Amino acid sequence: MNPANKLFKGDRVIWVIFIVLCLISVIEVFSATSTLAYKDGNYWGPIVRHSGFLLGGFLLILIIHNIPCRFFSILIVLLPVSIILLAYTLFFGEEINDSSRWMNLFGISFQPSEIAKLSCIVYVSFLLSRRGIFTDAQIFKYVLFGIVAVCALIFSENFSTSIILFLVCFLMMFIGRISLKRLGGLSLVLLLFAILFFYFLHTLPDSTIKKYEILAKVKHRTEKMFRESPPLDAKTYKVDDYNRQETYAKIAIANGGLGKLPGHGQQRDTLPQAYSDFIYAIIIEEMGIVVGLAVLFLYIVLLIRVGVIANKCDKLFPKFLVLGCGLLIGIQALANMGVVVGLFPVTGQPLPLVSRGGTSTLITCVYFGFILSISRFGAGMGDEEEEEEDEETEVIKPETETNI
Repeated sequence: MNPANKLFKGDRVIWVIFIVLCLISVIEVFSATSTLAYKDGNYWGPIVRHSGFLLGGFLLILIIHNIPCRFFSILIVLLPVSIILLAYTLFFGEEINDSSRWMNLFGISFQPSEIAKLSCIVYVSFLLSRRGIFTDAQIFKYVLFGIVAVCALIFSENFSTSIILFLVCFLMMFIGRISLKRLGGLSLVLLLFAILFFYFLHTLPDSTIKKYEILAKVKHRTEKMFRESPPLDAKTYKVDDYNRQETYAKIAIANGGLGKLPGHGQQRDTLPQAYSDFIYAIIIEEMGIVVGLAVLFLYIVLLIRVGVIANKCDKLFPKFLVLGCGLLIGIQALANMGVVVGLFPVTGQPLPLVSRGGTSTLITCVYFGFILSISRFGAGMGDEEEEEEDEETEVIKPETETNI
């Protein structure tokens, strides 16, 4: 068995997707962080930081994918911990980019919402796998209680993250065969709540809405989504704080074509969050529309491969856990790319594993570690060569003849 097979165990397709996304990330973050380099006067600082997180995430994957997936259920203890951290962040959080999503612990800033997402996926997977112990009604009630508590705490500071997390958990319940009657009732309640929320949002006076920044952002983005956009005219079109990101992202995509090559993009210095939420626009501008479609294809293949792994799992917990991890990565990626190309309002979701980040990068690597571990120990994929080699090297001891 060669050294690569000893190091990269589990599903090979998942490993290829991870490595390719990391390579794209290093190249484009290095290019897109030019504004940070100019500001700090340290050209290598931003990319060294990002590469350090990717390397740390890679080491996490190497550790996690060697741990049997049955031990991951222990992580349900993270749910109450994440609820406490989210509550603390809500009142005493560190404000970065006009949002209190960060918590500072011993000089290290991190986002408790990323830990909360991980804990919810494990929590829902654990409950859905205990159908013989809990009734359908109990599972539905316990799942709903946990995810509503987490999403409610995330909602005020990160509207899009709470929506995506709830959607993933809802899909997991659907796949876990929670009765359609209960899921349908929940959908109806959520629809009525959304209608009432947006009705009051658009009837409240502006003076009241301005007191709550999250409400002002949601109102503006929903109004913009349903309002017909005027034709673009270079003489009359005005770039302001509300349309700056979408405008420069569209310019970057329009200038993409076959690509200007990394480091030659014009919008990386003008597009806000070019290295984070809108890095997909920089990828298209610098590497071309073909590479942009290839990145989309990688996430779609990831979703398909996760489905294959789940289908080969004999036990329920790894089956639901691998689906939850894949859905969270895939839906977040599609949401990010949909925002960049103008399909959705701005959400503030990074492109998993590609955007510059700290907590989000490490937690995404944890998801990849879970998927690879489940492919090995839950689905029996990726270790075939090792098993064949063991069979070939078995030494058959010859029978000894005894003379009487």
